[in-house]
Amino acid sequence: MIDIPQNTIEKVGKMLVVFLAVLTVMYAVEAVNSIKNFNSEYNTISIDGKGEVNASPDIAQITFDIQGESKDVAGAQKLVNDKMTPALAFLKAEGIEEKDIKTDSYSSYPKYEYQEMPCVAGAVCRPGKQVLTGYQASQNVTVKVRKTDAVSAVIEGLGKIGVTDLNGPNFTIDDQDALQAQAREKAIADAKAKAEVLAKELGVSLGKIVSYTESPNAGTPMPYYMKADMAGAATSSAPVLPQGETKITSNVTIEFKIK
Repeated sequence: MIDIPQNTIEKVGKMLVVFLAVLTVMYAVEAVNSIKNFNSEYNTISIDGKGEVNASPDIAQITFDIQGESKDVAGAQKLVNDKMTPALAFLKAEGIEEKDIKTDSYSSYPKYEYQEMPCVAGAVCRPGKQVLTGYQASQNVTVKVRKTDAVSAVIEGLGKIGVTDLNGPNFTIDDQDALQAQAREKAIADAKAKAEVLAKELGVSLGKIVSYTESPNAGTPMPYYMKADMAGAATSSAPVLPQGETKITSNVTIEFKIK
């Protein structure tokens, strides 16, 4: 049996106590840092904000087709050209620039007709067949009308020329980016104001922004009716077209740190 001096045992005991104390302090510091990190990451508030801007449309889009049918492709294409030429001349006379007149599609294709074969008495009837009857050509055009008060006259004029499948007008804003920026600015201000109120009620103060998301929504129509000359409407085929308003909205979500 080894005889360990009493003073050695006491020294080892003191060293063990010191070691345990240091270890306890280290764990305590780590725990405090973990709490700080937890608060830094999760002590936030998230606020929604909304902004709206209303504006009157400044352009209108119209689409139409011109079609022609003939026994051959060249004849069908000529019929389309014969109608398109006066249509383009009319649009230019209305002050519409070439850059605002765009061909979306042009096609020409054969047309067939199914014909039954005659049956002869006492014989088996032969099946029918597809017979080429001619060709059809079609041109689809989109027109951007920048003078919205002239849209009715443009539609009336195109109808008299004999275009087909006339669609529109689609009233909208030509440059929506500027209005979208205004709506976003209002939405951010709305979110910040709400955050200030909430922080005051919670007894905290706002820190830096940690996240931001936006959901834009452009072009929601809000109809209203323009004054119309009823006396003129009785003698004109021009349609009465309410333009309405376009509502540009922005929805944002901002997350703030709180302290």
